[in-house]
Amino acid sequence: MNQPSPFGAGRPADADRSDLTDVMRHVANGDKQAFSTLYDALAPLVFGIVLKVVRDRAQSEEVAQEVMIDLWRQAARYRSDAGSVRTWAATIAHRRAVDRVRSAQATADRERAQAAREHTTAFDEVSEQVETRLESEQVRRCLRGLTELQRKAVTLAYYRGLTYREVAEALSTPLPTIKTRMRDGLIRLRDCMGVTA
Repeated sequence: MNQPSPFGAGRPADADRSDLTDVMRHVANGDKQAFSTLYDALAPLVFGIVLKVVRDRAQSEEVAQEVMIDLWRQAARYRSDAGSVRTWAATIAHRRAVDRVRSAQATADRERAQAAREHTTAFDEVSEQVETRLESEQVRRCLRGLTELQRKAVTLAYYRGLTYREVAEALSTPLPTIKTRMRDGLIRLRDCMGVTA
C-alpha cells in the first residue's frame, strides 16, 4: 500500500526550476517563506533519493528532514556556477543517505562482533573448565599409581607448599629419603601424564 509522502509529493511547487537559484539566495538570507518554497520544490526529490538508498521509510523520512535542515543551514554555501539547486540538494541527500546506511552497518557489525566475543568467551571459559577438570582427574589417577610415601610427599610439597625439609618432618622420614621418593614420584607422574621433558 503506497502512503503519501510526508514531504509534499504531488503538491505543485511555487517556483519554477529556474527560479530555485533566486529562492536559494533568499534562503541564504534567512527568508523563511523562501525556505518553504524551496522545501515544497525539493522535498519529494530528496525523499525519493534517500528512500532508494536507505530502503526503510521511517529512516528515510528522518534523513530527508536532516537534508532539508542542511539545505537551510548551508544555503549560503550554494554556488550556482557549480550546478543547479536540484543537483546540489540531490548530492547532499545521497551523501546523507549513504552515511546513514554505513552508520547502521557499522552498528550492526559492532553488535555482531560483541556477541561473537561474548559467545567465544563463554565457550573458552567452559572449555577451560572442562580441560582443568580433566587434568585434575588425570592427576588424581596418576597420584593413585604412586607409593604411599611418594603420594604423601608430592601432595604435601605441591598442594600445601611445604619444603623438602618440612615434608620430611611432617612424615617423620629422613630428608634424603624424601628427596629420592619425591624425585621418583615426579618422574612417574610425568610419565603417567604424558609430559615430555
